[in-house]
Amino acid sequence: MAQQIELTNTVKDSQLGQRLDQAIAELFADFSRSRLKEWLLDGKVQVNGEVVTKPRTKVMGGEEIILQAELEDEERWEAQDIPLDIVYEDDDILVINKPRGFVVHPGAGTPDGTVLNALLHHYPNIAEVPRAGIVHRLDKDTTGLMVVAKTVPAQTRLVRALQKKRNFTREYEAIAIGRMTAGGRIEQPIGRHSTKRTLMAVSPMGKPAVTHYRVAEHFREHTRIRLRLETGRTHQIRVHMSYLQHPLLGDSAYGGRARIPAGASEELATMIRQFDRQALHAVMLKFEHPITGEEVEFHAPVPDDMVEMAEALRQDTREHGLEDEF
Repeated sequence: MAQQIELTNTVKDSQLGQRLDQAIAELFADFSRSRLKEWLLDGKVQVNGEVVTKPRTKVMGGEEIILQAELEDEERWEAQDIPLDIVYEDDDILVINKPRGFVVHPGAGTPDGTVLNALLHHYPNIAEVPRAGIVHRLDKDTTGLMVVAKTVPAQTRLVRALQKKRNFTREYEAIAIGRMTAGGRIEQPIGRHSTKRTLMAVSPMGKPAVTHYRVAEHFREHTRIRLRLETGRTHQIRVHMSYLQHPLLGDSAYGGRARIPAGASEELATMIRQFDRQALHAVMLKFEHPITGEEVEFHAPVPDDMVEMAEALRQDTREHGLEDEF
C-alpha cells in the first residue's frame, strides 16, 4: 500500500544558482536522486506554491519547496525472520547492536539475509520508509550500534542531522596494528579505489572525510584506540587508519600481513593470525531524537572476540615488562 507524504524545506542561500533537481537532492537527501527527479517530472514538486517540472530551473535561495508524493512499499525485498539485538525502541526509531557477518542492505552477492530483510519481518510498516528506515550502515564484519528510522519524518530528520554533522556522534573502539604515540585528526578525501573497484582509498578526487582518534591503550605491537566520525564515507575508518600505516587488526582488505610481537607465545600468535575480521566496533551513538528533540545516548559492549584479543595483547605486554615504555 502506498503512503502519501508531504515534506517542506527551504532552499539555502548557499544553493544560489543551482539547478532545481540538484537543490532538492540536497534538501531531501533521504531519497535517491532518481526518485526525486521522477517526482519532479511528474509535477510533485512546488516552488513557492507553483508546480515546477523542469529539472534545469535555477534556484536563488530562500524558496519554499514542497514535495508531495507517494511512497511505494519496499516490496522487492523479502521479509525474513532473522533475529535483531534491539538496544532501544520507540514509535519513531530503533537502535540495534549488529553482530559480525551481518550485511546491512541487500546488494550484489547478498540478495537477502540482511538487516533490511529482518526489519521488514519484525516491522512490516517500515516497508513504507525508504530503505526500510536505514540511515547509515556498518560494514559486514564491523559490529555495533545502528539507528533505524521507523517513520519517514524520523528518517528525514536523522539523515539531515547526519549530513550537517550536527548533534550526531558516532564513536568506535578498534585495535590498530603498530604502536601509535598519540591521537589526532585525519582529514583526507575518500573515493573509489582506482583499480580495486570494491574498495575505497584516499584520493584527491574523493569526498571530504574526517576521522578523530585517541589512544586508549598501548600494547607491544598494537594499539587500542577510540575513534569518532565527523563524516560517514564507505570504509572510512579502515581507509584512514591504513593511510596512517596503522591498519586495523584482522582487516584483510586494507591491513596487509598480521604483525606478531617478537617472542610472543604461540597462543597469542595463533590468535592474531586467526582474527578474521577488522577489529572495529561501533560502541556509542549519541544524537538528538528526530521527533522529541531530546538528546539520547546508547552504548554497546565490546564483543567477546575483541575483548579476548585485547586481554591477550595486554598480558603479552605485561610479560615483557613494557607497560611503562610509552
